Amino acid sequence: MSENDPQNDPSQDAKFLSVDRRSLLKLTGLTAAAIGVISMSDMTTEAQAAETWDKTFPKSDKVDHQKVSFMNKLGILLVADVYVPKSLDRSQRHAALVVGHPYGGVKEQTSGLYAQTMAERGFVTIAHDASYNGESGGQPHFTASAEAFVEDFLAAVDYLGQQPFVDRERIGIIGVCGSGGFSLAAAEIDPRIKAVATVSMYDIGQGQRQGLAENLDLDALKSQLKEISVQRWAEVDGAERMMAVGTPEVVTADSNPIAREFFDYYRTPRGQHPRSTTAMARTSNAPMTLFWSFDKLAWISPRPLLFVTGDHAHSRVFSEQAYAKASEPKELHVVDNAGHVDLYDRVNLIPWDKLQGFFDQHLSA
Repeated sequence: MSENDPQNDPSQDAKFLSVDRRSLLKLTGLTAAAIGVISMSDMTTEAQAAETWDKTFPKSDKVDHQKVSFMNKLGILLVADVYVPKSLDRSQRHAALVVGHPYGGVKEQTSGLYAQTMAERGFVTIAHDASYNGESGGQPHFTASAEAFVEDFLAAVDYLGQQPFVDRERIGIIGVCGSGGFSLAAAEIDPRIKAVATVSMYDIGQGQRQGLAENLDLDALKSQLKEISVQRWAEVDGAERMMAVGTPEVVTADSNPIAREFFDYYRTPRGQHPRSTTAMARTSNAPMTLFWSFDKLAWISPRPLLFVTGDHAHSRVFSEQAYAKASEPKELHVVDNAGHVDLYDRVNLIPWDKLQGFFDQHLSA
């Protein structure tokens, strides 16, 4: 799959619904995304490594990188980057981490940065493209599926556990933004995941239901679902697929701070990548309203949870809600002078020592 593949260019077959980030404070605000394995040994193949470094962060000389591919249980081919410390003794088994990207992002951005940096700190790591996104399979592309996104984490655990230098009893997860919610759901149902850290977490299901509002406005939700149902009929009758785009293409003097924050990452050289459109099919939003990240958090205990958020992140409410509902052991770590997107790539703000200490403690031999 290349960056010029039509399935990676939604403009080929879809119309776009531009989403104003200001509406995040209302129910309809989270219609977009970026706010943000049968025997696996038989099915796993190595994907052709890219000839050039296509990440939004510099390549480390302390880490070996390899692009791989593997199937999830839904029959979707996932493409991922594996990062291994060059100093790793491959005759021994080591702790490993699965890292998930923000909703609408790709592995070449935030999750790859986290994966490479944690590999520099001694962990075997993998950063995958979610199903229907990036270089991973699933048709039509740019579809949001909570079931698939949770399964992707489990399939990545499967892949890591097959590696002879990975200890199956020492696998954890880092979920950034929307992947934070999906990583919690994965841990709720899979005790193979021994520790979870979320960063700038979004509960995408709650976001689709009520945005950042404290309480659900049922009438507004029903109105949104009605609009989506009308769009489904239109597409059944031959209309182009409508996409909800999470990040504006331009900002103006009237743009709100949240829009500016995402624009500065996804639409500038800082973090933009051709496979990350931040778009998802509008009709995906209806089933996503049924996704609840926090209701079964008690199932994870006694495995530990770490919630990392910025002190002025607009998404802080999600981490605080999850922390309140989770059982011990749990910790809420608030980063000073940090917003939501700051923790995507501001390496001087991301609490690397905190993350390393958490996983060193809870994934120890």
